[in-house]
Amino acid sequence: MIQKLLIANRGEIACRIIRTAREMGIATVAVYSDADAKALHVRQADEAVHIGPSPAAESYLVGDRIIAAAKETGAEAIHPGYGFLSENAGFAQAVIDAGLIWVGPKPSSIDAMGLKDAAKKLMREAGVPVTPGYEGEDQSVERLKKEADAIGYPVLIKAVAGGGGKGMRKVDDAAQFEEMLQSCRREAKASFSNDEVLLEKWITSPRHIEVQVFGDAHGNVVHLFERDCSLQRRHQKVIEEAPAPGMDEMTREELCAAAVRAAKAVDYEGAGTIEFIADASEGLRADRIFFMEMNTRLQVEHPVTEEITGVDLVEWQLRVASGEPIPLKQDELAIEGHAVEARLYAEDPSSGFLPSTGPLEWLDLGVAGRIETGVEEGDEISPHYDPMIAKLVAWGEDRDDAIDLLVEMAETAEVWPVRTNAAFIANALSDNDFIAGRLDTGFIADKGDALIPSGEPDEAVLRGAARIAMVSNDDQPEGLAGFRLNRAPRHAVALTHRGSTHVVDLDEEPFEPSLTGFAEDRRVVVFDNGQAFGFDTETRGSGAAAAGDGAILAPMPGKVIAVDVAEGDKVSAGQRLMVLEAMKMEHALTAPFDGTVTELAASEGGQVQVEAVLAVVEPAEEG
Repeated sequence: MIQKLLIANRGEIACRIIRTAREMGIATVAVYSDADAKALHVRQADEAVHIGPSPAAESYLVGDRIIAAAKETGAEAIHPGYGFLSENAGFAQAVIDAGLIWVGPKPSSIDAMGLKDAAKKLMREAGVPVTPGYEGEDQSVERLKKEADAIGYPVLIKAVAGGGGKGMRKVDDAAQFEEMLQSCRREAKASFSNDEVLLEKWITSPRHIEVQVFGDAHGNVVHLFERDCSLQRRHQKVIEEAPAPGMDEMTREELCAAAVRAAKAVDYEGAGTIEFIADASEGLRADRIFFMEMNTRLQVEHPVTEEITGVDLVEWQLRVASGEPIPLKQDELAIEGHAVEARLYAEDPSSGFLPSTGPLEWLDLGVAGRIETGVEEGDEISPHYDPMIAKLVAWGEDRDDAIDLLVEMAETAEVWPVRTNAAFIANALSDNDFIAGRLDTGFIADKGDALIPSGEPDEAVLRGAARIAMVSNDDQPEGLAGFRLNRAPRHAVALTHRGSTHVVDLDEEPFEPSLTGFAEDRRVVVFDNGQAFGFDTETRGSGAAAAGDGAILAPMPGKVIAVDVAEGDKVSAGQRLMVLEAMKMEHALTAPFDGTVTELAASEGGQVQVEAVLAVVEPAEEG
């Protein structure tokens, strides 16, 4: 058995691997960049080695530094987690060449599944059903258009080296084909340094179904049943569940058998996932489920499979990498209950899903269900990496029970000042079509704004915030005061939220809101059904600008890189006032109407938090 393991990753997956390794008595080594010097995975590991600057390209993607760290610390094996170098056959081979154990499939298996066109040909030869399409070497526009015409529109153009939703274009008719092809190729070239494409028939009512497979060095391959990952936003998974709703036993057996054949075709070892696209227009049928690709690593959504099988997939990875056979035979594996997982992201759905970074001043994800995270209260969400805060995982005796628990977990998540998609998750899970199992990959796009929370406080939130302010002022004048609201209301409180001021009279009527929150200095925060609402308890100036919605607020934490105006300047509607940089993107903040800049709180180079008032524009007088 491996005695010391280096984890070539960060965040929640690094913490997840550390947990199992510790239970198995295996010492762990973390690696970290500048941005992660105080990260949770660094604190939890037995040792930690610095490997470079914050950008992943200068740290987590530098294989030589990771191998050197393993040798320096005496680690025998490297576990890549997912993302970064986990599916890099060259890195896997370098690990092996260095005399270390690679906790993953053979480099040849990674190579075989690395390009979508070659993988589809291999799968077709192995008897695995493949989506009708074209994977030929002739990449001329003329040949591709001819093949698209033969397949029949709509068709999907996909980069052969694609992943993460990049390098994909749906083409509805022949007139669009060349334009979409060029767009796809440009994106593929920029993202993967490879602009070759393949064509697939566009599937009506597509569902994303995947099968967890596992192989060992003794020729054994088993499956651990399927997952449904159909709820996606811009090709990124949001909610996953196991088993797939509506999957009958006969279809499951055929699908999982095809997945095992796929794994055996590449002599697979370790954890992997065979991804399929299902035409669910007439329900889930084996003859309408087609191979898409194989992920030669552990998946983000692996906890739902663990929950329904009782298996620790990381433990299996470490045992198989140590030369042991798979711990269980196929007939010893069975489905028990149902599990659903949601990815809690640092983003603001009410502001177009803008990323939200910065310190986690308040973080309470409760104690219900299973929570996989790489952060604690006081840590930061970095702009350098994926902004996932946690994975929320719920198990139930049946699907309804699992959904109910996950809704509760999402609605009671408390995060501040970083914004999250918790309310968006709860809305998706509570949708009647989701509950009924009427799913496809267009579910979120089709629902549109119906799933997005308004971001505006209702009467209950306002009154709850007013009470927190009042109780805090009376009883807890110092420090952070977080508590349940159960005190009799008194007086009136002025609350300013995103530039608008609300005066709440607590003497109007008895009110007992079941809300949580806290107050600090002149700031009040209330949590309600997955949303966080921040209020200033003192209005700015005369309040005229706030009433006219003239307060310019930071849409996310970031750095002010340009200020174009000064106090007293007259501005016109749409005029740029300043530029905020966040998540490597620039966001111009503009004047909402003609007027005068009466207050300016931002300066070039300054760091600001979400919803900080950066400027106030007082509207010009009419006439």
